[in-house]
Amino acid sequence: MSLKQKRKIKRSVLVIIMMLLALVYVYPIFLMCINAVKPFGEVVTDVIKLPSKVEWGNFSYVIEKMQYGKLFLNTVQITVIGIAGIIVFSSLAAYILDRKQNKYTKIARTIITTPMLIPFQTIMISLLKVMTTIHFSGSKIGLGIQYWGFGIPMATFIFYNFMKTIPGEIDESAFIDGAGTLRTYGFVIFPLLKSVTFTVIVIDVMWIWNDFLLPLLMVNGSNDTKTLVLSAYSFVGQFNTQWHYAMAAMVLAILPSVIIFVFLQKYIVEGVVAGAVKG
Repeated sequence: MSLKQKRKIKRSVLVIIMMLLALVYVYPIFLMCINAVKPFGEVVTDVIKLPSKVEWGNFSYVIEKMQYGKLFLNTVQITVIGIAGIIVFSSLAAYILDRKQNKYTKIARTIITTPMLIPFQTIMISLLKVMTTIHFSGSKIGLGIQYWGFGIPMATFIFYNFMKTIPGEIDESAFIDGAGTLRTYGFVIFPLLKSVTFTVIVIDVMWIWNDFLLPLLMVNGSNDTKTLVLSAYSFVGQFNTQWHYAMAAMVLAILPSVIIFVFLQKYIVEGVVAGAVKG
């Protein structure tokens, strides 16, 4: 057997393995989608079976019951606030940490990125108490700001590694032309971070939009502050769970983030490849 044939066989085996792994991840989503269009009786009797009759009315009922339009806007506001803060502060922090390297910035980089290693569950009770004290709980703006603290460490780590690929001579040219640090960052450096910025946006949009635990702790109340994913939980009760409506609600809740991912996923690859090539 030639070397070319061996490589072809290895690639084929790898493709088959990847397809099997993809099916493992996709199958639960497939079950959620088919059960979202089943009558309640079919959901409780056979989860795996395809629906005998497609109940599109499940979606219309859920849209009306959960006030989908209002909750969609709530989720958009929270996501935009969270993403804006994460992008601005993490990219600026990465720029300063990379361009002004000394013992103090090394300590600061360690302090900023270390929270990535701390599980949210270990601090959630303390966080709730602190946020209640400073009146950040029960508020869409407060919830969006809290995502800064959880998203900035990882985003700073990503921006910092990409920032090292941008030559320092660019900064020196801007300084010679009379630009200060912030102006150089805003008008010269930040536009060069387009690919990695989109990477961070896609990752954090998927996280914030589909997050359940933090909204459950902070805004679990009226529809004025709830998110879509949190509202889907309202169809799950202690004594009676409307599984067909719960599945339909989850499909409607995650659909916008899936659409965003489909249209922006190429930027994740571009960001990773750009950093790898330049590094």
